[in-house]
Amino acid sequence: MNHSPHWAHDAIFYHIYPLGFCGAPARNDFSGAPVSRLDKIRTWIPHLRKLGVNALYLGPVFESTAHGYDTANYYEIDRRLGNRQTLAELSAELHRNNIRLILDGVFNHVGRDFWAFRDVQQHGEASAYKDWFDGLRFDARSPYGDPFSYQPWSGHYSLVRLNLKHPDVRAHLFEAVRMWVNEFNIDGLRLDVADCLDFDFMRALRDFTAQLRPDFWLMGEVVHGDYNLWANPQTLHSVTNYECYKGLYSSLVDKNYFEIAYALNRQFAPDGLYPGVPLYNFADNHDVDRVASLLTNTSHLYPLYLLLFSMPGVPSIYYGSEWGLEGKRTPESDSALRPDLDLGLLQRGSAHPRLVGDISRLAAARQALPALRHGAYTQLFVTPEQFAFARHTESDYVAVLLNASDSPVSVEVCVPGHFTQAVDVLNDHQRFPVQAGSLRIETVPARWGRILKLEIG
Repeated sequence: MNHSPHWAHDAIFYHIYPLGFCGAPARNDFSGAPVSRLDKIRTWIPHLRKLGVNALYLGPVFESTAHGYDTANYYEIDRRLGNRQTLAELSAELHRNNIRLILDGVFNHVGRDFWAFRDVQQHGEASAYKDWFDGLRFDARSPYGDPFSYQPWSGHYSLVRLNLKHPDVRAHLFEAVRMWVNEFNIDGLRLDVADCLDFDFMRALRDFTAQLRPDFWLMGEVVHGDYNLWANPQTLHSVTNYECYKGLYSSLVDKNYFEIAYALNRQFAPDGLYPGVPLYNFADNHDVDRVASLLTNTSHLYPLYLLLFSMPGVPSIYYGSEWGLEGKRTPESDSALRPDLDLGLLQRGSAHPRLVGDISRLAAARQALPALRHGAYTQLFVTPEQFAFARHTESDYVAVLLNASDSPVSVEVCVPGHFTQAVDVLNDHQRFPVQAGSLRIETVPARWGRILKLEIG
């Protein structure tokens, strides 16, 4: 399958869940004056630039009841975060710093405070919006006592599924997207629960957004399945790479690099499933435990991020995890994953003060080497605690060596025979000879690795 080049191949994402990050109240009273808490993100822009970030994925920002995924109004910013001017000014500041802005598109469902659902509550079968909601019937009652029933999302009756086949629903959502592009200059959308969305809706959204701006990016949240069903020239540009998310940490916990090696071969080897697809790679996000809480040895954060930034796809950092922040969800709450953070406190002291600088170095290496962003993937070797692969284009060849063990190791790999030396762009540009197609590195540092650019001359 051919996939045309897109700016996303060159992106390094930062992901913020704004209601938590900005310290917003847990629930919206729908009556208070807007509070411009989103302005906090502007103070973090120098930090994002230091990290090498050039794209921000901002979680739900539109008027909602509680957590942001229960939309009440697609045309207004959540008053707990500010107003439309607040977001427009944030977007302008991001773009002045060459950082693109991606928003959460929550189109599968709305909250019970959504204005059209309230109209159904008020007018019943006489409501002009009764067909806007999936499976709405007046011969039964909802668990909330409404004189009608409806299809919830995943059993959560606080989330009402929209009927995305209805032309008026589509028009309402698409015009909201048009406003977001025109007023906030957004560069793309992350589609919430894309694996639940109607495919015709996604194809229509792709056509619509391509007319708004040809380089608009659509990335979908997909957990299981064949990613090609969603990521293709007709539907979305990319999806969340949950398959590799799991392997990134469990291959380290289990001392089993074979797990992530298998996934990368399956996805990106010459006969893999997704060559050329800029899958959205992440170590953690607002829905899963922080990766530092999943690792049994948190010094493995270093080889983990080295792999995240060198494997095929698009790397993303979840806010705070660049300091090795920990956090686990509970059966009742995700709040531990979505904290209000103080940049100054984090910079003055964290469990892993080196990690920010190392991630910055990884980002610089990624941006300096086209093969890490656009290159094909070839596995070189794998053992339980060592892993090596190549990223290569017609003109560039990069060998990535990972060592998860507690001791330095020597590694030898086979590379194309016309190269004569390798330069480690990650570690002080150390140089190593290549002899007759063999690259031998006597020391690959413990719990770290090397990114080696092969050269002739």
